[in-house]
Amino acid sequence: ASLKKYAGFHLHPERPVECTDGAVFGRNYFERISAVEQETLEDTEERERVLAECASLKKYAGFHLHPERPVECTDGAVFGRNYFERISAVEQETKEEADERAEILAECASL
Repeated sequence: ASLKKYAGFHLHPERPVECTDGAVFGRNYFERISAVEQETLEDTEERERVLAECASLKKYAGFHLHPERPVECTDGAVFGRNYFERISAVEQETKEEADERAEILAECASL
């Protein structure tokens, strides 16, 4: 009978432990309600790093969701220059335009 009882402990670990002796007691120091939750330094640093990463991902998601917003720059060393549409840029002509121009100049030279 006792072997069957101990086999039941192993077959059904979800069953609560029953105790009939009044002198037997125990205290769970890890899951008690009054225990202050402890967090290690590594866990704290990891949590702060993850929250900072989430904040930056939220910021970049806003860039994709609202492309119509202007680009804001706070760094004075950041600048840009458009080399294709600036006023001082020499106008580029296509090969057809260059051929036509050469043909017109050749006609003018022959007159």
